[in-house]
Amino acid sequence: MVIESRFALNGDLRIHYLETVSASPLTPVLLCPGLSETAEEYEELIAYLWPRRCAVLSFRGRGLSDTPAAGYDLKEHVSDIESVVKDAALHRFHLFAYSRGVSYALGFARANMASVESIMVQDYPAQHKMMPPEWAEEYINDYLIPYGRTGNIRPEAVRGIQRESRQADLRFSFPRRLLILRGMLEGSLISEQDMDVYREMNPGLDEHCFYESAHSIRSTEKALLFQTIKQFLGNA
Repeated sequence: MVIESRFALNGDLRIHYLETVSASPLTPVLLCPGLSETAEEYEELIAYLWPRRCAVLSFRGRGLSDTPAAGYDLKEHVSDIESVVKDAALHRFHLFAYSRGVSYALGFARANMASVESIMVQDYPAQHKMMPPEWAEEYINDYLIPYGRTGNIRPEAVRGIQRESRQADLRFSFPRRLLILRGMLEGSLISEQDMDVYREMNPGLDEHCFYESAHSIRSTEKALLFQTIKQFLGNA
């Protein structure tokens, strides 16, 4: 298996992504990481899904992607996905997203329905959240710096997200396959009310509950998470 490191151009910005090189007839998967995650943190998952072709991006301000001074609302993150889809020549694909990446993935899917074969949502509601004024500095000082993650997401990006993000309801009718992966312990970000919204989007959705996990399912039940994703994809 070969994983290639590439850059897509989004205007003047370079958006970094990793892609597995494969001639498999299986429908590709595009992965959208969480708030402070990078493409590299998904290498194990895309290797697990081999020989299916996969692409995973680092959103603006994360990983090896460029960090603009402004442009951190929903539409700009959606445009990062669009730039990778174009550069990788992805015409129809499965879409996986985790945490805040769900907002960006749903924003993309709503505007590009014809391209999306299915959506896999990991532990996040169908909304784009406005962040409170104190959030940015608390996130930087209480999480990024102590845990050494300022290289994963730059402080400028965190402040830009806090400054520019606007609340948005992202529910829309999605008649294709929809998988909701939710943690069941305290700290999960999907409530029953959030599930009702997803059921409104697709009454026949698949729901998989992880009873030993809160929000970060990959940290607590990685093997089961990977297996569930692979089974959902099947031979499509």
